[in-house]
Amino acid sequence: MIGMSPNAHIQFSDKLVSYETFMSDLSARVVRMMKSDAADPEYVSQRTAYSIFGRRNVDRWRRTGKITPYKRPGKMEYCMADLWLLQRTEQDYLNR
Repeated sequence: MIGMSPNAHIQFSDKLVSYETFMSDLSARVVRMMKSDAADPEYVSQRTAYSIFGRRNVDRWRRTGKITPYKRPGKMEYCMADLWLLQRTEQDYLNR
């Protein structure tokens, strides 16, 4: 796609979108996500992770090896960026 002409289009299963429109929409979404995550701390406690992402989600991600908690004396913490990534990624829960 490098050097794609501005008049090019991308065919999705349900519609045809111009490359320029696709890139504009994509960049707007990335900027919005970056702004919403900018105020987040780098690491959060397990209790906070449970309250934001749900206990079942956090425990499943940990059990399947998608996240690893950072252990400190008397505390377990998770990387907030990793949690957001998993929350925003479509996952196949039937594939074990």
